[in-house]
Amino acid sequence: MSITATNQLLQDHKCCIIIPTYNNAKTLNRVLNGVLKYTNNIIIVNDGATDETSKILEAYSQLEIITISPNQGKGNALRVGFKKAIVLGFKNAITIDSDGQHFPEDIAQFIECLDQSSTKNLLLIGSRNMSQEGVPKKSSFGNKFSNFWFWFETGIKLQDTQSGFRLYPLQPISEMKFITKKFEFEIEVIVKAAWRGVTVENIPVQVLYDESERVSHFRPFKDFTRISILNTVFVIITLFYIKPRDFIRNFKKKGVKKFLAEDLLGIDDSPVKKALSVALGVFVGISPLWGLHTILVVFLAVALKLNKVIAFTFSNVSLPPFIPFILYASLKLGSWLLGSEFNFSVDTINENFEFIKHLKTYVVGSFTLAITAATLLGFLSFIIFSFFGNKKAIANG
Repeated sequence: MSITATNQLLQDHKCCIIIPTYNNAKTLNRVLNGVLKYTNNIIIVNDGATDETSKILEAYSQLEIITISPNQGKGNALRVGFKKAIVLGFKNAITIDSDGQHFPEDIAQFIECLDQSSTKNLLLIGSRNMSQEGVPKKSSFGNKFSNFWFWFETGIKLQDTQSGFRLYPLQPISEMKFITKKFEFEIEVIVKAAWRGVTVENIPVQVLYDESERVSHFRPFKDFTRISILNTVFVIITLFYIKPRDFIRNFKKKGVKKFLAEDLLGIDDSPVKKALSVALGVFVGISPLWGLHTILVVFLAVALKLNKVIAFTFSNVSLPPFIPFILYASLKLGSWLLGSEFNFSVDTINENFEFIKHLKTYVVGSFTLAITAATLLGFLSFIIFSFFGNKKAIANG
């Protein structure tokens, strides 16, 4: 897309560019000049820089420059930039880092994607090729770590959740309350946006890691700890508020009959999904995690998006009448695997709890039995579900 066309779309969608900067004097000029090719609607947030940043910005007095002193963190700089953009009447904002890793020409990708999207309530995150040469291994690992927790907390799978090259819808951002001001803010904002129903997606972008120019202010221990604490809080909120909230919303939206069929019974689930649900239920039910079976099977079924009713039903393989036989089989299998010998019977296990003396044997045997039974019953259920699914398809023409 041409520069002129990009500029017009930026205007049509009332989109500005926000550039937070802190001690990136080596690359700041290049970034600013690159962005200026596409638009003059730029908000620069000087986050207490102590290098030549202030002197460089004197040459860009025609732009909106905000100076914060002392340095307070990237998250705070972005929040300040968002507030200013809203005051100036913008509806969207593209954020780009000032360390030179992003290519200003990719601005066209963001605004074109927004223009073609059926929803304007869209948050786009630039997806970098983290496997390319020059990308630090710690960055690649951190990104995978962040991607996993974002998926767990929102159910959305992304390839890159840490890139600072993003397009934000400002209206929903203005309605959110934030608690972080450092690097973890970029996780907080996308999780909270997803929880509010904002569509969060990746878009491919270029990336350059030039160690001779680039200055990273990410502090591995401190910032990783902050991010871990934030994710811990978000996981708790997800399990005890977001999941129940979504459950109730789906129930109200679909009505009792449709909700039971689609969300609980999973009538339209594939044979693979149903079989995996059976396997999960059997595994959890036989595992030695007594007292946690119900919580664990529901949690895993929700997290893995399996059939909750099927998984819960088959976890009841450990109903009281079956427990002595499961314990007996677990101990027998464990003793065989570990090569240990001792005499026990179902009566001994049931009455005297002899198995406590052989806890290691029981745990090894129990997990082995759980895996074996889950595999066999999962495979058998797949065959059965596939057979009846095919018969139903033939009957329906």
